Amino acid sequence: MRIIGLGVDLAEIDRVQALLDKYERFPERVFTVHERAYASRFAHPARRYAARFAGKEAVMKSMGTGWRRIRWRDIEITGGGTPRVNLFGTAQARAEHLGVTEVLVTITHTDVTAMVFAIAVGEH
Repeated sequence: MRIIGLGVDLAEIDRVQALLDKYERFPERVFTVHERAYASRFAHPARRYAARFAGKEAVMKSMGTGWRRIRWRDIEITGGGTPRVNLFGTAQARAEHLGVTEVLVTITHTDVTAMVFAIAVGEH
């Protein structure tokens, strides 16, 4: 296994809450059905949305790109237990191009921010 790329991102929970309040369709445009279902199980879903938002950015960075080249919903950060990354569409194509076979993530929160660290790994 070799490291192909690293990425880290922070998301302010209040900023994500403001986006949720201002833009009704924000969750549908950015998050997968699974991510929305997971976040909605909690009294304060903005914390989970912030973590997934930061996770998507960290994954994009680990593959050397940004949100203009990979669609938001093409990266899914699972919830409940150890987080996993599922790639679809543009994200999957980028991973295949780079030889990425898996992206590992770790998530942490404070009352104010969510942080995610991502490592894109390949076979050799």
